[in-house]
Amino acid sequence: MKYLLFDGKEREALLPFTYTRPVAYLRIGIDRIQDKWEAFLEQKCGLLTVDYLSKKYPPKFSSVQTFINAAFLPTAKVVSQIQQLKEGEVLLYKNKVVAVVSTSKVPPTEWDPKDAIHWEEDLLHLDDKTKLFLLNEAVIKEDFHRLTQGRKSAEIPTTNQVISPENIFIEEGAKVNFATVHASTGPIYIGANAEVMEGSLLRGSIALGEHAVVKMGAKIYGGTTLGPYVKAGGELSNVLIMGYSNKGHDGFLGNAVIGEWCNIGAATDASNLKNSYAKIRVWDYNEERFSKTDLQFCGLIMGDFSRCGIHTMFNTATVVGICSNIFGSGFPRTFLPSFSFGGPQGLSTNTFEKAMEANAAMMSRRNQHLNEEDRVILQHVFELSARWRKG
Repeated sequence: MKYLLFDGKEREALLPFTYTRPVAYLRIGIDRIQDKWEAFLEQKCGLLTVDYLSKKYPPKFSSVQTFINAAFLPTAKVVSQIQQLKEGEVLLYKNKVVAVVSTSKVPPTEWDPKDAIHWEEDLLHLDDKTKLFLLNEAVIKEDFHRLTQGRKSAEIPTTNQVISPENIFIEEGAKVNFATVHASTGPIYIGANAEVMEGSLLRGSIALGEHAVVKMGAKIYGGTTLGPYVKAGGELSNVLIMGYSNKGHDGFLGNAVIGEWCNIGAATDASNLKNSYAKIRVWDYNEERFSKTDLQFCGLIMGDFSRCGIHTMFNTATVVGICSNIFGSGFPRTFLPSFSFGGPQGLSTNTFEKAMEANAAMMSRRNQHLNEEDRVILQHVFELSARWRKG
């Protein structure tokens, strides 16, 4: 039986990060959602996403497939239940589809009530972009257990100050020297060939992907993930950076999510709490308006390929789309559409070709390249997001 991780209605709520990837390709905790499902199912999973992403992420069908909603994170118990589903049966959690078995090539939206199985135990559900940082610490802890169980960590060099070394796992090739690594508050995972430079202060739960770099003197608090090849300095608290992005200098990020191939200018600060201590509103792509939340803390939300200049200041709960270039003194708007260019003094369109030149230049520094499939995807988003840009 084939397993297909599909993009449900939650995809819209996870923009801007799902502009450029299927939901299953989102990173949370240590690895991607697809990695987690494949580990629990012990087999590869296919992907089913929106049409414009399907050329890069093509689905592969069989005569019968189990569709799994990629916005849910797996547990051993729910995976066992999914594996027992029969053709036509659907697994629901709070009336949301978790999995359904069908001969069709799209997940059925209707079924006989007698074929519905209601899951009662708690599941982690990514039904909003803010859940990416809200759930990140819990997912780091679960991933840490899964990825390190029965394995032995590389030695922790004696130059470091260490608290609770049993909660620290260092992959081969990683470098950690003259740092303070405090894991009594949560586990700390340091990926292969990652580096923690001198004077860094780490307080778990923290996950570093392969080749990630923590710059000298950085202060990193719990709930923080630095994905593969991320470079990070300054102060971070409950921040998820998905991969290949740079925040290499001083400045504060808290309760934030940053996509891939982003660059945060030196001394950039992003507020995560209103001066009034009031609950915050966040841009809702589906409703095309700012929506009220129950959150008091929310920082910067920035999509792939976006950048900001030195000393940029972001207000609480600012949402930046993809391929934007933000700069200037003062606070920019709290919603910046994809392909925005400018800041508080005014915004225009970051032209597609200029954006692609910058993207290609950044990727080439990591020996990566912007291929034609990527350009087609970004062109689609450029056109899709035009209605929110004024200039």
